[in-house]
Amino acid sequence: MMRTSHFRTLLAGAALATLASPAFALDGADLLAKLNATYATSGVTLTSSNVAVDGSTVTLEGAELKATGSEAPLKLGTVTMEGVEEADDGGYTIETVSFEDINVTEPDTTVSAKDISVSGVSIPGKVVPGTLDSLMMYESATTGPVSVTAKGKEVFSMSGVEANLSRMDDDAGLEFDATLSDLKADLSTVEDPKTKDALDTLGIHSLEGEVTMSGSWELASGKLAVDEYAFDFKDIGRLNLSLAFSGYTLDFLKNVQEALKTAEANPNKDEANAAMGMAMMGLVQQLTFNNASITFEDASITKKLLDYAGKEQGVTGDQLAQSLKGMVPLMIAQLNMPDLQNQISAAVNTYLDDPKSLKISAEPKEPVPFPMIMGAAMGAPQTIPQVLGVSVTANAE
Repeated sequence: MMRTSHFRTLLAGAALATLASPAFALDGADLLAKLNATYATSGVTLTSSNVAVDGSTVTLEGAELKATGSEAPLKLGTVTMEGVEEADDGGYTIETVSFEDINVTEPDTTVSAKDISVSGVSIPGKVVPGTLDSLMMYESATTGPVSVTAKGKEVFSMSGVEANLSRMDDDAGLEFDATLSDLKADLSTVEDPKTKDALDTLGIHSLEGEVTMSGSWELASGKLAVDEYAFDFKDIGRLNLSLAFSGYTLDFLKNVQEALKTAEANPNKDEANAAMGMAMMGLVQQLTFNNASITFEDASITKKLLDYAGKEQGVTGDQLAQSLKGMVPLMIAQLNMPDLQNQISAAVNTYLDDPKSLKISAEPKEPVPFPMIMGAAMGAPQTIPQVLGVSVTANAE
């Protein structure tokens, strides 16, 4: 009985040890495979020379990222995934993905970036075409300080980058935003004499500011809206671009990737490029234009530019502004767009008298298919402003 009991104890212990070890360990190879399945839509492949698993940490050694059409892969080095858990659907969630610091030196120039990471990552267990479950999702991506040094002097830096991504209700799409903070560029190293003289005259020896972006993407319609893409620099101004178009669906992206793969596989590069151009022309016709705008809010640079340009011509900045008011109508009269001509003239006059803001927008009453825009551009270019609903305004509240 003792022997039988002892034998059973050993069996139970062995069974418990079996259940507690490799059977329940994370499968690093499976994680990598499912990650690549989500990358298929974007035409990117992630490879690793070795996948190591230690508890809830998965490490990709010798990682490389290869995009369709690119000549060489991007070497990532060691990628560390912490807080990895297998989800109920067979996918994975990852608390944090950390990348090696970047420190690349070319002749006379060094680029460095620290503390690069992505958090709140989710990888679906099964790719479901046409849904968000065909994509790898994350909550935020950040970097620490970024610096560019030339000939031993820092010419560009920023304190960091933060990008956020969130799902819309009912997984209807995505909302995103990003900020590049505390950008600084040293312009004292500019070598071109004429440019250097202009910067000295304008009193601009450096740039300080930030870049911000926000927008959304709707899954069903493929509407990609960039509501803000702004460059805001101290004592210069704020330039904001916005754009929205539809048809940018997952199927559209899939077709783009297939066209890229076909071109990449063709050894005759001239033939491949021609075929690629035709394919892209066809794909672009699936898109629809919604709206766009360019807005500049002045922060003292306009007066400085007028003074500088006027000095070059032997007049004051105010005299140059008055001269421009008379020249603009003559310059745009040849466009044969009377309505737009009047808008431009009025906006330029208002802005030059009191530089605050200048906006060019295109907001058609109804979305315009790209083929219609292309047809108007080739057949009757003077109708483009009417087709797109173009307007020009200045100092609007």
